[in-house]
Amino acid sequence: MLTKPGVKRICGLMALLLASVNIQAETSSAEQTMTFWMEDPYARLYKEATIPVPDKSLWNAKRINDYQESLMVNAAPPVGIMKIDDLNIQIPIYNGTEELNLNRGVGRIKGMARMNDESGNLGIAGHRDGIFRPLKDIQVGDDIIVETPLRTETYLVSSITIVPKDDISVLEPTDERTMTIVTCYPFYHVGNAPKRYIVKATAMQ
Repeated sequence: MLTKPGVKRICGLMALLLASVNIQAETSSAEQTMTFWMEDPYARLYKEATIPVPDKSLWNAKRINDYQESLMVNAAPPVGIMKIDDLNIQIPIYNGTEELNLNRGVGRIKGMARMNDESGNLGIAGHRDGIFRPLKDIQVGDDIIVETPLRTETYLVSSITIVPKDDISVLEPTDERTMTIVTCYPFYHVGNAPKRYIVKATAMQ
């Protein structure tokens, strides 16, 4: 089951989700993806060449410091890269929403669809006052590209909503291939944000 500590790291959104989702079945798949990144020389080169330094001009001092410190940690590499050209951002996607992952990129929400699944709801979480600050400017119709060592997917943003922080309906599984991006809201709120900013996107065939 997902744990409460992981929930706090993304502003408490996942607390209810973790109580209802079992993630044991995904362990081997995640390990295989990580192994690919670490053992394939092209994948390692690709990772280093396509993840630019993020624009930190709108980040607060603590978030900048946390980001810089996270780069000093020898941890698992990304399982994918998210590109949103309309926002001019490229973001590494890490497996899990641990604070280290959210300080250096965004995290796949465990218990939801996996990176290379053919269907299901892929959940991605990130900090509103850091990596996901530009998300405030995303619009319906924008493209989101997700690259992994195995394939490239393009998603089309279908809706942008603001929900209460305890609304977990946005994380429900889907039959088709979809993505749900989650961050706290309002973007410039001081303290624990009371709501969640939800971006829904559908994979293009």
